[in-house]
Amino acid sequence: MLPEDVLRDAPSYTPRPHELADLELLLSGAYTPLTGFLGRADLASLTRRGRLADGTPWPVAVTLEVPAEVAQGLDLGNPGGRTIVLTDPEGAPVAALEVTDAWANTGGQWGVGGSVQRLGDGGHGPFQRLRRTPEEVRTLLPPGRVLGVIADRPLHRPQLAQIAHAARTLAAHLLIMIPVSGPGPDGLPPEALVRAVFAARDRMPPATIVAVPLLPRGDEMRDALLRARVAGAYGVTHVLSTGEMLSGAGLRVLVPRDLAYDNRDGQWRWREDIPPRNRRLALTPPEIADLLDRGFPLPEWHTPPAVAKELVRVRPPRRHRGLVVFFTGFSGSGKSTVARGLADHMRESGDRTITLLDGDVVRRELSAGLGFSRADRDANVRRIGWVAAEIARHRGMAVACPIAPYAAARAAAREMAALAGAGFVLVHVATPLEVCEQRDRKGLYARARAGQLRGMTGIDDPYEEPTDAELVLDTTEITVPEAVELVMAHLMENGWVEPKHG
Repeated sequence: MLPEDVLRDAPSYTPRPHELADLELLLSGAYTPLTGFLGRADLASLTRRGRLADGTPWPVAVTLEVPAEVAQGLDLGNPGGRTIVLTDPEGAPVAALEVTDAWANTGGQWGVGGSVQRLGDGGHGPFQRLRRTPEEVRTLLPPGRVLGVIADRPLHRPQLAQIAHAARTLAAHLLIMIPVSGPGPDGLPPEALVRAVFAARDRMPPATIVAVPLLPRGDEMRDALLRARVAGAYGVTHVLSTGEMLSGAGLRVLVPRDLAYDNRDGQWRWREDIPPRNRRLALTPPEIADLLDRGFPLPEWHTPPAVAKELVRVRPPRRHRGLVVFFTGFSGSGKSTVARGLADHMRESGDRTITLLDGDVVRRELSAGLGFSRADRDANVRRIGWVAAEIARHRGMAVACPIAPYAAARAAAREMAALAGAGFVLVHVATPLEVCEQRDRKGLYARARAGQLRGMTGIDDPYEEPTDAELVLDTTEITVPEAVELVMAHLMENGWVEPKHG
C-alpha cells in the first residue's frame, strides 16, 4: 500500500467512462495478467506482434490518457512523486496509479502507463452484490463446461429458448454476465437491465448471474476480443453469440439458429421447421421500442409478463415519460417567446409538470459568473442540459431556450437526457440573422456592430447550425401561436403529448 503522504499529495483525475470500465476490470483481475495500464513498450509490441513486450499474448490495448498538466507534474524518477489518484465521476478515490511511463499524445492529452492498486471499499451503486471478482465466481461454478451469455439486452422468449437449448446440448452450467458500466444498446440503464434479466430467471436453466463492468467502445472486433477475455477469466468455456454481438478470442462460440414462434403449440423452434402460415418471427428491438413508446403491451407469446412489466416501468409510454424540449437559435429569433408560449400552453392543459429554463434567467440564477467565451458558453449549455435531464428523469417536461451555438454542447445535452431515460426534441428556430438584427429588442446587435460588444453570436462568434433538429421553425412569416401549434403538433404526432379530441 502506498504511504498516506504520497496519496495525500498526489494529483487526482477522473478517467473517461471506458477507461473507468477498464480500471474496474484491472482491479478485479478480469484482465489478468495485466496489473495496470499499458506503457509504450507493451503498446509497440502489441501493434507489431499481438503480444506484450514480455511475450504474453494479449488481444487489445488497455490505455489511459490524462491532461498534460497532470502528467507533466509527475516525477517518474521519484517513487513518491509519480502517483495519480483515479476517482469515480463523483470524485471518490477508486485506485492509485503508479506511473512508470508517460508520453505526449494529441489534443493536449498524455498517455500514462503503470500498475494500479485499489483504494477504498471497492465502490458503490446498485447491485453491488452481483459485482463479484472472477476468482469469487470461479469458486461458485460447478466442474465441467460453463456456457457464458453476455446479456446486454433484456431476455425475451426467443433468446431464452436459445439459451436453454445451448445449455442442454452442452450439458453446461449457465453464467449470465450483465454489462453494468453504462446504458445498453436499447438505452436501458444498467440497473433496469439487471432487473429485467432477473425477471426472466425462472425461465432459464440454473444459472449464476454476475454484473460486469463492460462498456462498448464502438469497435466491434475490439469489443468482442475484450468480452471473450473477460468471459474466460470468469470461468466460461463456451460463449453463446446473441444478436449482433460477436464473441471469440479462444473460447468456443455457439452461433444459435434463428428461432420462430410456432402458433400450433406455442413453442419456439428453428424457423425452417415451421410452416410459413404458422410461423411468427421474433420482434426486432425497434419493434419492441415502438410498442413501449406507444403504450401497447408486449405480446406474451414473445415476452414473459415479468420481463414486460420491468420494461414498462423503465420505458413508459412517451406521453408519461420525461422530456426535454430544447430550443436553439440566434438572439432575437423568437425561441424564448415560442418556448414560453409552449410552456404556457402545456400548463393550461395540465397534462405535464413543466419547467421553463429561459436563457437569461438561467444566466442569472444558475450560471452567474460565466462569461461569453466558448468554454463558458459550453458550460452554460451543459448546466442547462444537466438540470433539464434531471427534471425529465423524474417524468417532468423541461423547456430550455438558450442560444446554444455549438453542436458539441447541444449533443451533450441530448446525451444527458438519453442517460436519464428521457426524450429529447431539438427545435431549431432558424429565423435569419438579418431578421433577428432588425428586431434587436435588447440592442445587442447594434452594440456588436459598433464594436461595443464582443462574442455576439452571428456577428463575431459562429453559430453551428444544427443538422439533427427534430423540428425547424422560422418566425419571420408565422406568429408565435402558430409556431407553438407546430411544436405541439410534432409532440402529439410523436406520442409525447396526448392528442385532444373534440
